[in-house]
Amino acid sequence: MGRVKVFRDLIGIIKDKASQSKAALISNPRTLSLHLALLRATTHDPFSPPDPTHLATLLSFGHCSRATASTAVDAIMDRLQTTSDAAVAIKCLITVHHIIKRGSFILQDQLSVYPSTGGRNYLKLSNFRDDTTPLTWELSSWVRWYALYLENLLSTSRILGFFLCSTSSSVDKDTEEDKLSSLINTELLKEINSLGNLIEQIAKKPDSLNSNGNVLVDAVLGLVGEDYLSSINEVSIRVSEFKERLDCLGFVDSVELVCALRRLEECKERLSTLSQRKKVMIESVWGSIKEVKDQIGNSEAYKEDEGRLLMMGRRNKVSESARFGERVVMKHSGNSVKFSSGRFLSFNDFSFPVYASME
Repeated sequence: MGRVKVFRDLIGIIKDKASQSKAALISNPRTLSLHLALLRATTHDPFSPPDPTHLATLLSFGHCSRATASTAVDAIMDRLQTTSDAAVAIKCLITVHHIIKRGSFILQDQLSVYPSTGGRNYLKLSNFRDDTTPLTWELSSWVRWYALYLENLLSTSRILGFFLCSTSSSVDKDTEEDKLSSLINTELLKEINSLGNLIEQIAKKPDSLNSNGNVLVDAVLGLVGEDYLSSINEVSIRVSEFKERLDCLGFVDSVELVCALRRLEECKERLSTLSQRKKVMIESVWGSIKEVKDQIGNSEAYKEDEGRLLMMGRRNKVSESARFGERVVMKHSGNSVKFSSGRFLSFNDFSFPVYASME
């Protein structure tokens, strides 16, 4: 087994040297440094993460022209899509993650629009398999999960309007709270659902057996752990905003919010070991999530509307033939239809006509 490992490592070194020599011979002189930095950052060695120096070189191309940034993204995606080696694939994804976190706006922009320019859906690696060794087989599951996670991260960033976890697009807390207060409930729900999807994907990280303690896996978990802190902070801000709106939240929005908060709570246990930083802050956020969820569930308006919904469900079980034979007439009632949302308090004194069936 030891000889097989040594032989495989030797093949990886030869492949890396051959790729770099090929790049030196056929690459455009203007992009030679780009291709060499990429090859050196994404070697076949499964026991070493991308070198920070080579990552910095790749990120520096984001400070050039938009065309140069586009070439850099194209090169990374081509490397990712053409490799069958798990170590190379993970290092490519780590490079993408660094672009999201530390890249310039131009580089991030080229990354986010890449699929719409006619390229492949570059992070769809659901079929990736490297069965060379037990380690590479397990690393393959990390490749599949990590690619899907980064897709979720990009999708959430588009919905929020800024690159989540990025050092170059930090948003002032007061400014963000002002922006959130101007959003309608459906838009705010869309954001919290998107953050929920991202956190759910984090919670689905693979279990480590052969890869336990592997430096590549540790590097991935380190980056994702930082993202988790940023994500849970964004959730906290939106939960606080909903807390201010509880008195004027309609039944449908209340149900969707409760479902979103329950989904988040279901992730809590699996996320407990992800980050050892800011534990007090994280526990405070989970406490706020539970508080708002319980506050909605225990409210009289929520219980009343939930009861009405159940009654309507029972009525709708009447057979088609029975309903077809009914005659519907309109009668006026002095009873008002009450709205639970504070946004419609002005309508609560208005009497609506009520339709009743007459046999």
